[in-house]
Amino acid sequence: MAELSKTERLLSELIALPSVNPAFLPARHARAGEQRVAEFLAATAASAGLDVEFQPVSLARFNLLARLTATTKPRQRVLLAPHMDTVNADEEQFRPRKKNGRLYGRGACDTKGSIAAMLTAVCELAKSRQRPRETEIIFAGLIDEENAQAGSRALAASRLKADLAIVGEPTCLKAVTAHKGSMWVRLETRGKSAHGAKPELGRNAVHAMAKVVDVLQTDYAGHLRRRKHPLLGHATVSVGSISGGTQANIVPDQCVISVDRRTLPRESEAAVEREMRSLLRKEGLQARIINGKLASCLPLETDPRLPLVASFLRSIGQRRPVGVDYFCDAAVLAAGGIPSIVFGPGDIAQAHTADEWINLRALERAKTLLLRFLSSLA
Repeated sequence: MAELSKTERLLSELIALPSVNPAFLPARHARAGEQRVAEFLAATAASAGLDVEFQPVSLARFNLLARLTATTKPRQRVLLAPHMDTVNADEEQFRPRKKNGRLYGRGACDTKGSIAAMLTAVCELAKSRQRPRETEIIFAGLIDEENAQAGSRALAASRLKADLAIVGEPTCLKAVTAHKGSMWVRLETRGKSAHGAKPELGRNAVHAMAKVVDVLQTDYAGHLRRRKHPLLGHATVSVGSISGGTQANIVPDQCVISVDRRTLPRESEAAVEREMRSLLRKEGLQARIINGKLASCLPLETDPRLPLVASFLRSIGQRRPVGVDYFCDAAVLAAGGIPSIVFGPGDIAQAHTADEWINLRALERAKTLLLRFLSSLA
């Protein structure tokens, strides 16, 4: 591989350390878990003089907190919070490859690129003369963002106080102050089984559900398009899976769909469920919501006029904040009382793909912009 910068080298080493979320692999799989990455980053941070600790979250899984302490009594705290886990991939994607100004590999943009840019910036700041006097900076490597956000939820529950969290995600180097929430709803229809040769003796639950799906994807989707947010556009609904029946010659007596509902700020999950029930009743359709206990994936909306948010926007040369469609750890930290924005190198279009990559100039630019902002803090 051609000669790499410090940021590129760190990212390359991270790609070569698999940290696939255990939820996506069999038990005790060799690529599962964030521990290897957390320990590697801890050693890197400690060698730069950062104070390192591990925050236990679950068995053999922990967040990494690496602190650059203020030179005097701190009056504010800034978090840099990327996640360490990735989705799974073919073996080839865990061998980093540099080609045509890009670095390829699983996690390159989601979000090991953010990890590399953020930690390199903090380590360089630790060794410079521009170390903030009154601001504590914490690099927080989080677990489990790709599944249940256990890492950010544990950090929020710890009541750690901070004045700003910059959550690492591929935003094309734009500061994001709003993102949609993600709500999964399961709906069930019931019928009556009968022999396939005598369907008139039964009630087909799949047929009933087909009408539900049509109403959700047409009438309900159209209704949502009329409800818009200035940064996020309109809310969306998508039926992602359907399951019903056992074999062709039995009239199915049960059918279940899974619905992805992307929510806007100020939409509550209870209100969304009421809205869906009301619509189905209006159409004369009988389907019940059978959700289990799922952690809330709320939308994010952070005031861009907050002093540190406005300062970050100015520092990177951005006039207006932007919004994104996807959910991430930022909303969890914000719900825990930490004003949060999203920022990082890479494009979400490359995340989770079969040939994930990041532009290396954007990676270096991310490190430079973060270092500029951190250096400007008092």
